[in-house]
Amino acid sequence: MYIIRWTGIKNLLLPSKTALVLSITVGIGVGNHSTIAANKTNNPNRNTSTRDTTLANKLPPTRDKWLWPFASTSPWNMPIGSNVRYVPANIQKAEWVLADVEYLYKLKANNPIRSVYVPGAWGPGRCTGTLAQGTLPLPDNLIVPDATKYSTPNNPAAFLLPDGKTLVQLNPFTRCTAGGNVYGWRTEDVSIYGDGLRGGHGGSGLSSIGGSIRLGELTGTRPIRHALKINLWANKYLHYSSSNPGYRWPADRADSYAAQQYKGTNPKLVMGTLLAIPPNVTKASLGLQTPAGRKLFHALQNYGAYVVDDSAGDAHYLSVEKGVLEEFRATYGYDFCGTSGTFYNDFMKIFKALHIVDNNEPNNVGGGGTPRVRMAPPIGN
Repeated sequence: MYIIRWTGIKNLLLPSKTALVLSITVGIGVGNHSTIAANKTNNPNRNTSTRDTTLANKLPPTRDKWLWPFASTSPWNMPIGSNVRYVPANIQKAEWVLADVEYLYKLKANNPIRSVYVPGAWGPGRCTGTLAQGTLPLPDNLIVPDATKYSTPNNPAAFLLPDGKTLVQLNPFTRCTAGGNVYGWRTEDVSIYGDGLRGGHGGSGLSSIGGSIRLGELTGTRPIRHALKINLWANKYLHYSSSNPGYRWPADRADSYAAQQYKGTNPKLVMGTLLAIPPNVTKASLGLQTPAGRKLFHALQNYGAYVVDDSAGDAHYLSVEKGVLEEFRATYGYDFCGTSGTFYNDFMKIFKALHIVDNNEPNNVGGGGTPRVRMAPPIGN
């Protein structure tokens, strides 16, 4: 029997839960949900423009770029629209609820300057790379352990440089020793004021920070006001063919092994697909029991979630900021990750209710038309 610390399962087959004792540490984060009136029709393609007045009235006049990044029209901030066209996704119950932990930091100009290198391996040995990719000003006490035989986390990371504008993103972010060099494939730098698409999720090329559940978002009093990010088991759900490269906008890639391991039969379900809960589905119809489950329901109905990585096993993931899992446990008294329990049941009901937003496009984000909820206010800093 193995006792393992599991922070991700990229390229890792999920073992039977009877074969091990699993200690999961992965991260999550905003609060109270809006009450969007349910569309009474049974047609899932019909959206509703009814807006929750409480949510609308509580929107701040401006927002903090670090806590709520990117342009109001970024896909991470755009609500689902009234012209949305839904297609069934047919996502089924998975054995595991898990979280893809993301490392998000605002850097100070007086931090020591350290070199960034390409990882020496995906598995153990990440801190052995020798190909330089520039530098970062990092505090010496920031450590992210190497992968192990049983733990190969994605570790997407985003660093806001001291200029207050530039985001540097890495994957899989690793730093084995205090004050040492940093390892991770570095993507193109982006502006925190821009569309926020590119980043450190290697399976899709999508952002390390856009769509992340932040600290306080699952435990506080405010609704989650942005799209989320999910990982699905590519071998079961994601499609690849000679005419379909396994991804769609806003993703710019699929995994390098997509031709061999993407075995989903639905050609509309690929990396970058936007998934959302149709308006004819309600919390009551799903029988949701937990505060966090109800918050996720509203976020996924109002904004949806983008497929950004392969879970590489029978698990459904959400992307969360480091520290969210601990916050979740401290607030609710049970774990976010697991294979059973009331939150697990809510999570699986929500995923089974997800539909594909078939007409999500660069000039038609969220399906177009009247947004379900108010647009994000302008950035104030």
